[in-house]
Amino acid sequence: MSRRRTLSTKKKVALLVSAATVAGGGAFVMASTSNAAPPKTAAESSVCQGLATALGNNQRFIEEQRARPDAQSAARITNREAVVAQIKVQQEASGCVVGESAQGSQAAAPAAPPAQSQPPAEQAQPSQPAEQPGEQPGEQPGEQPGEQPAEQAGEQVCNGSTVTLSGEGGAPAASSNQFPAGTKLKVTNLDNNKSTTVEVTSVSGSCVLLNNAAFEQVREPGKFLIRRAVIEKVG
Repeated sequence: MSRRRTLSTKKKVALLVSAATVAGGGAFVMASTSNAAPPKTAAESSVCQGLATALGNNQRFIEEQRARPDAQSAARITNREAVVAQIKVQQEASGCVVGESAQGSQAAAPAAPPAQSQPPAEQAQPSQPAEQPGEQPGEQPGEQPGEQPAEQAGEQVCNGSTVTLSGEGGAPAASSNQFPAGTKLKVTNLDNNKSTTVEVTSVSGSCVLLNNAAFEQVREPGKFLIRRAVIEKVG
């Protein structure tokens, strides 16, 4: 009888030790899980904000194509849905809230620096006086002091807009909801003074979106959003 009681006691001790070990492991797993950093929102990270803006722009483009379809809408939507999926992968890899979307980035953009302001109305349209523009000796239309033709000097457009990427591949290019295909735009990142001149090749939901190759030419490392940008129409 004593032997049976001794073995029974040992078994009880072993069971208690095993239970404590399992409980301790579970507590460790719970502690590790609770210590994991939560995903960052667009308000907490500029990287997440850039990705959220890119996602919102593409989603808005898809909505517009569905609302006003044409012969190419189905192909455009398929392409942008693939871009949306890729952006969500980037959000997860960057520790951002997956699927967070920020549309209307232009309205939320910071005020444009003074250098981006449009020329005063009296300079932008100097052709109202009695003299006819372009017929004065030695002058061509638009050659007022401090002003050159838009195709040569660059007409500043999209004032106050932020610039992000569309997620599309291919050679450097842009998409826009204001300028037709073939328009050439120069985008300058004032934070690093890098610029690129690209041609608009497709429609988007923003004034200008750069594809991956074009965005790489002007981006700051690790950022998916250009807050301080000068956008010029050069052709």
